[in-house]
Amino acid sequence: MDKLSSLARFKSSCPFLGGTKTSTLRALSSSISPRFPSISQLTERATGCPVMGPALVMRSSQMVAGYASVAGQADVQNIHHSKGIFPGTIVSEADIAKCPHASAARAAARMADDLAAASAKKTTEGKETSDTAQKAAAAGCPFHKAAAAEKLTKLPDMEEKQATATASTSGAFNYDNFYTAELEKKHKDQSYRYFNNINRLANKFPVAHTANVNEEVQVWCANDYLGMGNNPVVLETMHRALGKYGAGAGGTRNIAGNSATHLSLERELATLHRKEAALVFSSCYVANDATLSTLGSKLPGCVYFSDASNHASMIQGIRHSGAKKEIFKHNDLNDLEAKLQKYPKDTPKIIAFESVYSMCGSVGPIKEICDLAKKYGAVTFLDEVHAVGLYGPRGAGVAEHLDWEAHQKAGQSPEPIKDSVMDRIDMITGTLGKAYGTVGGYVAGSRDFIDMIRSYAPGFIFTTSLPPATVAGARASVIYQKHHVGDRALKQVNVRTVKERFAALDIPVVPGPSHIVPVLVGDARLARAASDKLLHEHGIYVQAINFPTVAVGEERLRVTVTPRHTTEQIDGLIAAMDTVFTDLSINRISDWEKLGGRANVGLDKENVEPIWNNAQINTAGQPQTLRDGQTAVVDANVVQVVRKSFEDLLGVVELDETERKVETALITGAVKHVPEAVLKKAKAP
Repeated sequence: MDKLSSLARFKSSCPFLGGTKTSTLRALSSSISPRFPSISQLTERATGCPVMGPALVMRSSQMVAGYASVAGQADVQNIHHSKGIFPGTIVSEADIAKCPHASAARAAARMADDLAAASAKKTTEGKETSDTAQKAAAAGCPFHKAAAAEKLTKLPDMEEKQATATASTSGAFNYDNFYTAELEKKHKDQSYRYFNNINRLANKFPVAHTANVNEEVQVWCANDYLGMGNNPVVLETMHRALGKYGAGAGGTRNIAGNSATHLSLERELATLHRKEAALVFSSCYVANDATLSTLGSKLPGCVYFSDASNHASMIQGIRHSGAKKEIFKHNDLNDLEAKLQKYPKDTPKIIAFESVYSMCGSVGPIKEICDLAKKYGAVTFLDEVHAVGLYGPRGAGVAEHLDWEAHQKAGQSPEPIKDSVMDRIDMITGTLGKAYGTVGGYVAGSRDFIDMIRSYAPGFIFTTSLPPATVAGARASVIYQKHHVGDRALKQVNVRTVKERFAALDIPVVPGPSHIVPVLVGDARLARAASDKLLHEHGIYVQAINFPTVAVGEERLRVTVTPRHTTEQIDGLIAAMDTVFTDLSINRISDWEKLGGRANVGLDKENVEPIWNNAQINTAGQPQTLRDGQTAVVDANVVQVVRKSFEDLLGVVELDETERKVETALITGAVKHVPEAVLKKAKAP
């Protein structure tokens, strides 16, 4: 009933089909109705139409009758009998499943029931709001004109209806009307979120299949920045931990869920940031929310100073704390200082900001904010979510990167480097779900600070801890990236290439010094349409980013470039984006210049110096973009470091013959790097 090719024929005669984008129809037709599981959301909406509603009910009844009439025919009975199924007797679920005729008949019956129920529900709820009826009538639908003319004289306007029509005829609150009204707001302001069915393939990164397992696309927007989600030593460690410790943690950290894997991961994260301690949460959203809400509620008279572009998790944490807040303009040191000056030095103050802002790619002035914090008696809270694993010689983030040489010289020492930028930051949060390719979040800081959060934060205390296998995989990933700079260096090479090639085609990228590549579209509908065209016509998945994640008028496609994208895949992305911009007449850099610029595009601010300089990139040699058919290089020396780190918990890895040869080559110095295909899953000890 929901084939788009069939629906397209009726766009001119049906106001709903004619006024609805193909991408929306596609989403509705491929999404199951939550209330009537045998039909799609599009079919459910159609039951409210005075033409389609009765027709659907009639057609489904005819289908059921058709199946019933054929069931008595002798030849069909013989087929049933040959399969051990005898219509008219008690038939089991297994019997029905074996018979295509019975399965189809049952599905048709269920659909008939759901269509009848949906139609009845529309009738009892009044079928349509006055707003929908007006639109249909205005579009020329004769069946809606009479109904709209009658109802408009009786129904209140939309705002009053939302307030008064939530009560059903029984006098009880009408919850479904409330949900529908809230969703309608989302559709009207173009902020409704559509979730694509994307299934990343471990053996084909960065390729995924869609809802159709045979349809593969390239993923250009995932936050698995380095491809660590399928790094062989990470997977190996997770397999071994899963075999030894099972699937789940068994409880909260306070009750049976505080394992050696959790404690060792926290020690690893503390040494990564050269802090005294760290605490792991189920996500960094929870880490930010729990930490900021706990601190703000406990510090007497605390005032938060929050960057205007901070992540939702930080905003929620500050809000939940109940503390006073001052919001300073994004990365504006003058505005921050003006707000700090309003309070006595002995007032507890927390400056909360990020290192890399994920939607625009800007980088916070960390050192300068530390200077202001010292001057005005504040402490600093730095979110390094989009930086850990990606910046610094050990992957500790931008704060480490700013003192590259000092941290490189210090190696893996856990001791802080006095007066370094990272040392001056009081609290650092990060994620295990982006560059480290697993899941979870954390906060690092002084021992007493961490212990206080551990003791008071509900978001930590009252939730089941992460599974041991996940925690072990996260730690393996952190260790690997602490010792291997090659992935993040190659990522920077590929990011530079993509940005330069977009610029050469006049395709607008919001300028920034980080790895973020935000392609400006500037319109919600166009952003969604561009995302759909890239996916369905070019096999490239880039998610559209709309309000409230970004400001209205600054909608964009956020492109993520990884070290695993090949030269040929980059060529395909550039060509596809150029075609889509042309097909949809999306503004290019020169167009934004004529319009006065937007989101720093078209304002002659495109030439921004990247955080990574050439010398830092070349510490990994001279990274070369992969070609199709080449496998990513895995540092075999670092693989041994990771395995050694888990010997106390998981034992020594039993090597097969191929791996023994690799070990011998490593010992003799014959090779340093081996293709990941050579590394096989280790046997559990």
